[in-house]
Amino acid sequence: MRLSPAPALDPSLAGSLVLLHLAVVAGGLALLASASSSASGLESVRCRLQGTPRPPDGDFVIGGVFSMHYYMHTVDHSYTSLPEPLQCTGSMDSRELRFSRAMVFAVEEINNSSYLLPGVTLGYQVHDSCNSVPMAVKVAFQLANGLDPMFDTGEQCSGSATVTAIVGESASSPTISMLRIISPFGIPQVSHYSTCACLSDKKQYPTFFRTIPSDQFQAAALAHLIRHFGWTWIGAVRSDSDYGNNGMAASFRQHKRKASGDGTPALSARQWIGSESWVTDPDLLRFGLCAGPSDLASNALSSPASGTSSWTSPHRRCPTLPCSLSSGREPLAKVCDGSEDIQQLQTPYTDTSQLRVTNMVYKAVYAIAHAIHSIVCEERENSTVNCDKNLNVKPTQVSDKSIVLERLRRVNFSRNGYQVSFDANGDPVATYELVNWQRRKSGKIEFVTVGRYDASLPPDQRLDIEREITWVKNSTQVPVSVCSESCPPGTRKAIQKGKPVCCYDCIQCAEGEISNNTDSSDCLICPEEYWPNAERDRCILKSVEFLSFHEVLGIILTACSVGGACLAIATATVFYRHRTSAIVRANNSELSFLLLFSLALCFLCSLTFIGRPSEWSCMLRHTAFGITFVLCISCVLGKTIVVLMAFRATLPASNVMKWFGPPQQRLTVVSFTFVQALICTLWLVLSPPFPIKNLTTYKEKIILECDVGSAIGFWAVLGYIGLLSLLCFVLAFLARKLPDNFNEAKFITFSMLIFCAVWITFIPAYVSSPGKLTVAVEIFAIITSSFGLFFLLFVPKCFTILFRPEKNTKKHLRDKTSNDIRY
Repeated sequence: MRLSPAPALDPSLAGSLVLLHLAVVAGGLALLASASSSASGLESVRCRLQGTPRPPDGDFVIGGVFSMHYYMHTVDHSYTSLPEPLQCTGSMDSRELRFSRAMVFAVEEINNSSYLLPGVTLGYQVHDSCNSVPMAVKVAFQLANGLDPMFDTGEQCSGSATVTAIVGESASSPTISMLRIISPFGIPQVSHYSTCACLSDKKQYPTFFRTIPSDQFQAAALAHLIRHFGWTWIGAVRSDSDYGNNGMAASFRQHKRKASGDGTPALSARQWIGSESWVTDPDLLRFGLCAGPSDLASNALSSPASGTSSWTSPHRRCPTLPCSLSSGREPLAKVCDGSEDIQQLQTPYTDTSQLRVTNMVYKAVYAIAHAIHSIVCEERENSTVNCDKNLNVKPTQVSDKSIVLERLRRVNFSRNGYQVSFDANGDPVATYELVNWQRRKSGKIEFVTVGRYDASLPPDQRLDIEREITWVKNSTQVPVSVCSESCPPGTRKAIQKGKPVCCYDCIQCAEGEISNNTDSSDCLICPEEYWPNAERDRCILKSVEFLSFHEVLGIILTACSVGGACLAIATATVFYRHRTSAIVRANNSELSFLLLFSLALCFLCSLTFIGRPSEWSCMLRHTAFGITFVLCISCVLGKTIVVLMAFRATLPASNVMKWFGPPQQRLTVVSFTFVQALICTLWLVLSPPFPIKNLTTYKEKIILECDVGSAIGFWAVLGYIGLLSLLCFVLAFLARKLPDNFNEAKFITFSMLIFCAVWITFIPAYVSSPGKLTVAVEIFAIITSSFGLFFLLFVPKCFTILFRPEKNTKKHLRDKTSNDIRY
């Protein structure tokens, strides 16, 4: 292109005019500007249209831009002469030709409509952008220019555009270039196939609309589809451009990979999942069929309506006709004679079975028509429509707002079962068909709709599979494509170092943790009172443990406790029936009955340690044990003192027994027991025992036990019992060689020796025993020490009373006493 010489300009406007010239050169367009000057300054700016304008028919004109050829003819510019007009070359894309015919069909259908724009004629201008940005820019200027070859605009070179709105372009890159030119003029552009998510940016592209969803939605749909079938090990193919890279980034997360080989799926036959821009391309399908058997042509799956990457159809094509149109072009082919049946041709142009994208062109034209209708037409009371075709709907200045643009934003109608509307970004509601390539028995491959995806629905309802899908190698089984098998519940994923994120090992959850989902990244810690089951896939309540009456150990200890109490009561009965016998009278019957009563209580108090701990049982078990044992030891201590006093009373001139008679014996027992009762009372008032849940001893179960509350109170009770036991043992040891028939000094010594040994052993066993065994040790100590006292102090006497009555006489006791003293 060559710029005409321009006269000298006012310096203040030189910069802006230079910018205009540069814009003209960059676009290679046919708009030239010249200026006339005078001494007083700039008077006017004159714009001249290069080339011959083609005025279209119609009251309102819609522009159409389609890539009907694959290439633009390129020439070397010498910059010495006017360049040749830009021309398209190469083979024709019959699919794009069908798109243009769809636009013409829609315009003619509207012109014949009685409800939409009645009495108004729509015109159209269809241009071929030949899939190139420079040609698209030229077309944009042609559509934006007015039809006057010369016009003066005063201070601005602007005028009314030829078209009211534009349908197209198919590719995103040419669309973006066109929008840079037409957007300042307020000309709306409705694309049927430009899917770049960047076009939703209204700050950059305020006049852009589309009837096909954005790549952003199809990226989500593809990711949803892959997740639905559980595929994690996939390969991805994209064009090496910003468009392809952005589309890939929107579909899948970027992960670092090692050297080649680590990220390559190992399936000998691959299942292809693609965007509609290539999976629904008939040329690609035909290419696969002509090239021979191909997995690509028999197991592709896509979600048509938009694309994440652009695809240029292969140039290799089957011969469209069984003959050649000229004899020199293909020497071996038959020359067409005109008798061939064109209806038998299998081309994308004649194939009307797949009109998904074609329908997008149809909807775009109707959207523009509805916008114009809302401006120039109004309904009257008698339901008739009156339209004023003389209204000017195009902006005349760059700063003016387009009325059609504003009405397009509010378009909302249904056509042939399809809803047409635009959101704030100029995008339609994203709905997709899931298309499957299926090979029939005849060998023919068809596009079969097997499901739908609706982005307007909740996430769990968006994908709907309606028909059976034919997978790779004509299988009906969903293929498995994973680097690692899914980790079952109870395990977590551990990423393999240096490999993609979908390659991992399954590690069992640690102790106390669970995972209740497949492929969990982390395990969850169970709440404090819960523990994982054996499979570690759910938390269950920890088992509660305490010494129960129903378990074997509890039953044994209960039997021993009750049995000991029964023996004490039976012995007391025997003593009562033989209370006048020599042995009973000689063994201080009052203290003996009190000792048997306290032993029965000692046996029975162990029952308070068995069963589920409660607030009352915790307080009762230690206090009852402390008081009854002190009562028992006090009785033994009293009997020991009686033995010593009685022996001294047999000495000449001794009256010691009058100082330790029955009243003093009772006072001794009461005094010692009162001290223990006082200790227990203070313990219960200040810091009593209480039930607790022990969660630390065992991780997998809860131990119900009694906390002593005050450790000082607990050990004070045991210490007092130990002190009395030690005192009793010392006194009994001193009286061990006294005559046996005065009392049981030796048996008291041995019984207290056993008692002290049991409780000294009890302390470390009590501290070291976990859980309910702590309680069992304490019960065992109570029962063992009680049986020790009972067997050594009462069993020999009962045996004599019941089985050796001849020894239960005063004479026998007197003779034995004499022998013991003599000895």
